[in-house]
Amino acid sequence: MSALFRLANRNILQRSVTLRLSRSIKTSQKKDDTAAVATPTTKEDFANPNPKNWVSYGFDYKDKANDRTATNLSFFTAVTLCLVWGTFLWSYSPDPMLRDWAQREAYLELRRRENAGVDLVNPNYVDPASINLPSDEDLGDVEIII
Repeated sequence: MSALFRLANRNILQRSVTLRLSRSIKTSQKKDDTAAVATPTTKEDFANPNPKNWVSYGFDYKDKANDRTATNLSFFTAVTLCLVWGTFLWSYSPDPMLRDWAQREAYLELRRRENAGVDLVNPNYVDPASINLPSDEDLGDVEIII
């Protein structure tokens, strides 16, 4: 059964390869035809360009000047104010969680304890008298993993 499946796939693959090789590009018989755009020829045409050829950016579909102004304003706001100044303020703003200050204070405390010759971390950080531990009878056969 699998041999038939492989044989069928091989035939389909060979057909698709021959189809791909037999495709060709067809061109038009009108090789000498060209497209031309009407250009302004007088001073009045240069002064008042035809607004029919204007393509809107999507901010104003009726007025070209309002469309260009809104486009430029939105891109200026998005790129300059948000991306550039936003990145600058985010990069150079002070540390709101005071992580740098805490790390600096920890290094100063470690240096003070090393110079004083005491333990870096006090083993009795919490007073042992204030901790209520269960007795051995209360624990029974419970396995304690330390």
